[in-house]
Amino acid sequence: MIETLIGTLSFICFPVGIILMIIILPMMRIIREWEIGLLFRFGKYTKKLNPGINFIIPWIDNVIIVDTRVQTVDIPKQETITKDNISIMVNGVIYFKVENVEKAIMKIQQYRYAVSQYSQTALRDVVGEAELDYLLTNREDIADRIQAIVDKETAPWGIDITSIKIQDIELPQNMKRVMARQAEAEREKRATIIKSEGEVIAAKNLASAANILSSHPASIHLRTLQTISDISSDPSTKYVFTIPLEILEAFKAFSDGNNNTVGIFKGKKAGIKKVIKK
Repeated sequence: MIETLIGTLSFICFPVGIILMIIILPMMRIIREWEIGLLFRFGKYTKKLNPGINFIIPWIDNVIIVDTRVQTVDIPKQETITKDNISIMVNGVIYFKVENVEKAIMKIQQYRYAVSQYSQTALRDVVGEAELDYLLTNREDIADRIQAIVDKETAPWGIDITSIKIQDIELPQNMKRVMARQAEAEREKRATIIKSEGEVIAAKNLASAANILSSHPASIHLRTLQTISDISSDPSTKYVFTIPLEILEAFKAFSDGNNNTVGIFKGKKAGIKKVIKK
């Protein structure tokens, strides 16, 4: 008797359980912690659904779930002309979150797509107002200006733009070569300036040393002996000494004077011999 009763109850409970599941499951909506649901009944907004299990009326209620975490949207590469008429490619990234769920759903269609499109437009506008040098050296300032424009426009949609970053600025190849030559010239300029400053300091020190040596003649001889000692330490090295032209001319004049003296002496000697022969 008991076994028959248990079998009957099992036969009845199993289909009843399946029917209840079919009825109850469509009535349940699970909202995760970082989400907020909007309930629309007969197409009219009714209330917000908080995280957890929420029950709705199937086929009458409609639930739209919105993610309230910070979301990331890429700004694809945009070909932009700067203020100084240079064509560049710029891309970036947007970080935003939904602050007002009702406005994000009911005030704008596809708020994520709208934020992306408006950011692209603002990027082209701001970059077009800046020169290339300013753009390359002040990315943060450009990004802040874009963020202020986009944030002001998207505030009525319930969107908060937390940050905008410029990722890459792609320059034309010819512009890269020009900038490389400019950087090389700038480095050469700094090297020349540093070298000339060093030469000025060295000249001042040499002049001071010359004044000191000229006031003490013995110091010049000691310096000469020291130089000779330094030279003699390495016999494999050749040294070339320059001699002023005045010294060479003095030697030449002295040599010419000796030749004239010898000629006169020889002439007198020959005359004497001629007299003797006669």
